[in-house]
Amino acid sequence: MVPSQEEPAAARGTSEAQPPGPAQVGEAPLPDPGPSEGPEAAAEKVEVEPREPPEGGWGWLVMLAAMWCNGSVFGIQNACGVLFVSMLKTFGSKDDDKMVFKTAWVGSLSMGMIFFCCPIASVFTDIFGCRKTAVMGAAVGFVGLMSSSFVSSIEPLYLTYGIIFACGCSFAYQPSLVILGHYFKKRLGLVNGIVTAGSSIFTILLPLLLRVLIDSVDLFYTLRILCIFMFILFLAGFTYRPLASSAKDKESESSRFSLFSRRKFSAPKKFFNFAIFKVTAYAVWAVGIPLALFGYFVPYVHLMKHVNERFQDEKNKEVVLMCIGITSGVGRLLFGRIADYVPGAKKVYLQVLSFFFIGLMSMMIPLCSVFGALIAVCLIMGLFDGCFISIMAPIAFELVGAQDVSQAIGFLLGFMSIPMTVGPPIAGLLRDKLGSYDVAFYLAGIPPLIGGSVLCFIPWIHSKKQREISKTTGGEKMEKMLDNQNSLLSSSSGIFKKESDSII
Repeated sequence: MVPSQEEPAAARGTSEAQPPGPAQVGEAPLPDPGPSEGPEAAAEKVEVEPREPPEGGWGWLVMLAAMWCNGSVFGIQNACGVLFVSMLKTFGSKDDDKMVFKTAWVGSLSMGMIFFCCPIASVFTDIFGCRKTAVMGAAVGFVGLMSSSFVSSIEPLYLTYGIIFACGCSFAYQPSLVILGHYFKKRLGLVNGIVTAGSSIFTILLPLLLRVLIDSVDLFYTLRILCIFMFILFLAGFTYRPLASSAKDKESESSRFSLFSRRKFSAPKKFFNFAIFKVTAYAVWAVGIPLALFGYFVPYVHLMKHVNERFQDEKNKEVVLMCIGITSGVGRLLFGRIADYVPGAKKVYLQVLSFFFIGLMSMMIPLCSVFGALIAVCLIMGLFDGCFISIMAPIAFELVGAQDVSQAIGFLLGFMSIPMTVGPPIAGLLRDKLGSYDVAFYLAGIPPLIGGSVLCFIPWIHSKKQREISKTTGGEKMEKMLDNQNSLLSSSSGIFKKESDSII
């Protein structure tokens, strides 16, 4: 089924026809109410009857586009270890004893800005829709990456690669999370696993491609070739077509071919929906995940440099990043499917398990004196990295409900930006001061263990809240039932009295 593209503004409160997927502010939510649902939202339910997610059709093309988005955005980020080594050679100086620290800021700032901009991107998604936000984001990312290929020192890369390119990627990435819930519900865990596996496929292939390109045409032409990925991402964003509500199926064909139609729309009542933090389970999740990620991005940035120092005689050193990418893809598919069978908020236990192994494997990296042992560590790390990533959206859906998923994910990714930006430069500073990465990798393994411990409380908190809601709802239903019974008894006694009087 190919959904219609536009909908007249007079029939809607938002800029685009919103399906019952995650997180469009002002859309008619699914039966699970989010924290922002109130009388006005209830009124919207009466006005617009949302269509059920089609579980396929045009959605498969949307899934492939979202898969390319995840691959191009995070494949480049995860392969930044190869770019990191090339930047050190291109811009490095023997007189600069903090060059590792300075260069690490490029990759970490880029990854951090992707997540930092996600709350803002979620608001743009709510106002303008997934398609427009993704297309404009890819265009900005293209400009940032292209301008990065013309710099002459490391500092301008902080702006072009670390901010402009990353912000564009963020605005292209966030809608890819939201749009999947519009087209899938029963298969959402599996589809999320397939989509997030895109970054694994790119992580497998890009290190080898980047090494060949850098050796052949240098760093700058390599960045220009990577712009092709962003251009394809720009085209992929056009597939994010909104589903029409069932009451609006007879929409005019002329509007189907308009991407930026001239129409009025009403902005959401709340740009940032802070009411979701009243959901205690989500608030704990939004604290525990960032806490676990202070060391998460350290291996992606510094592992290649560590391998070059520790295993100088080894060839094809990029295989360690490929191993992470291979098993990460397997983990996303495997645990994405498993998550479909894990009820409710208990899906969080899968993330607890993943953080335990990620932390443990980070600590084991310096202990590997044989290259084969390091490959085994990377394989295990990648498997549970895939587990952590693939079930983020399903967990958010369980904790806050369909209507608030977009901003719930946006806020979480924004909080994640801080540890992911800070971690790699600190590891680079420790390397500059101590002469090796051993201490940096040991310390990088501690935050995932602490964050995972915090997440253990979420299923208990969520189930307790659900029991309270059930009791309250049950009590209200009982009161209504008693009131109805009393009114029936009163009317019956009145009728009986009138009949008795007439007989007398």
